[in-house]
Amino acid sequence: MTEGSEPESQTRPGWRESMVEFLSARIELVALESRDAGRIAARRLLLLAFIGGCAMTAWLAGIAGLIGWVASAGDGIPWPLAALAACILHLLLAGIAALALRRPGPPAFPHVRAELSKDREWLLHLKNKPRS
Repeated sequence: MTEGSEPESQTRPGWRESMVEFLSARIELVALESRDAGRIAARRLLLLAFIGGCAMTAWLAGIAGLIGWVASAGDGIPWPLAALAACILHLLLAGIAALALRRPGPPAFPHVRAELSKDREWLLHLKNKPRS
């Protein structure tokens, strides 16, 4: 009886070890790509914060410029024009950042998708393979 159970016990640990190795490799790949996805998300959030800051500064400078321009209509004081120039500059910067944000980023988890696709093909091939 012990002779019959030995080959089975030798086969099973090999299968289990392979499965553990397979799963650990996939988990490690997901972890690596999660870090990359986190960096991309952090960059996008930073750009969003920059756009918000530029837009707020442009709005404040525009309002200050308009108020100053209206208040000193006949004096010709140049500070309202400088404020409006700052407004235009910040709007241009916000527009450039918005264009950078609109560019599509790299797809998330490309290596995991490729590996899972290979695994799916392998399993389909294994399933369709005649047993002997």
